[in-house]
Amino acid sequence: MNLHEYQAKRLFAEHGVPIPDGKVASSPAEAREIARELGGRVVVKSQVHVGGRGKAGGIGLANTPDEAEAQAARILGMDIKGYKVRRVLVDQQAPGIKQEIYLAVLIDRAARRPMIMASAAGGMDIEQVAAETPEKILTVHIEPALGVRGYQSTYLASAMDLPRDLWRDFHKIVASLYSCFQANDASLTEINPLVITGEGKLMALDGKMSIDDNALSRQTRLAEMRDTDEEPPSEREARLSGINFIQLEGNIGCMVNGAGLAMTTMDVIKLFGGEPANFLDIGGGAKAEQVTTALRLILSDPNVKAVLINIFGGITRGDEVARGIVEALSQIDTAVPMVVRLAGTNAKEGMEILAQAKMETAVTLSDAAQKAVAAAKRGAS
Repeated sequence: MNLHEYQAKRLFAEHGVPIPDGKVASSPAEAREIARELGGRVVVKSQVHVGGRGKAGGIGLANTPDEAEAQAARILGMDIKGYKVRRVLVDQQAPGIKQEIYLAVLIDRAARRPMIMASAAGGMDIEQVAAETPEKILTVHIEPALGVRGYQSTYLASAMDLPRDLWRDFHKIVASLYSCFQANDASLTEINPLVITGEGKLMALDGKMSIDDNALSRQTRLAEMRDTDEEPPSEREARLSGINFIQLEGNIGCMVNGAGLAMTTMDVIKLFGGEPANFLDIGGGAKAEQVTTALRLILSDPNVKAVLINIFGGITRGDEVARGIVEALSQIDTAVPMVVRLAGTNAKEGMEILAQAKMETAVTLSDAAQKAVAAAKRGAS
């Protein structure tokens, strides 16, 4: 689950990271009043779950409350990469900026532990920095039992040529960012940029934070921060139905039970020259109702030219899946071709149900993928 900038920075501040004074506004009048409270010189920032806001015109400087109102009027309602701006953060302008730094705590899955990532090339897309000048990306791993050690932040500060009189403050910010990461079960806490102000102080001007969905049952306060307006409707419906669904850019819809099998299915589709339109895991014990919902979600994508259903029955029963497919097709008028591969528990019974419904089936995943790729190509031509 992703948080908005204003939510992330508030959590950062709870752990001691210095941030500008600011408040959220949902109307130009609110932005004007906040700017007046902050002294007039503010930055008005769109709050959407997407990068590149500045390049898209979603950030504006204002030197008076009237200018802040005008900037908010311009930004609110703006479409930024498919996301509608519904609120803006009105922050006090930093007193001059001498240097911009990138700083983040994230999970290094290969090392199986948290990692601090830092770069003196702050303010830029970190992916671009990593691709063009990877030597500017600095990393250190954190031992969870020990936390951030002084020598680690000293190494980062030295390697980035930070002024020596800021090393102590930099360590506090790194430790605070990690504390926030740990306390909130985050998968990412990111400051870009962390700036040295004209007054020689460190301050987090922007913030990004992603929470591990698996921890939301114990992070109830964070669960309430979810902005459902920022989610694609299909992904929101899938989450409420207990289905793991991520829309992609291909044309072969996938319905699979189990995340590992879903990834394998997508790989095999690509092996035979196709492109998956989604990742969809209906879970280990999916019933007919969930299968119906999953198929409806897949077919709601106009790019889908074929559907591959790959079910291995352990807890999930093949006959339940088959009934769900037939039920879904009785509710949805579609000409999209489908290929079904069932194996495991009650697969034979499921195949009989599908045969009666005149559905195309396959015994192996390779066979199913090749049939789906061929059907997608026919549909696209």
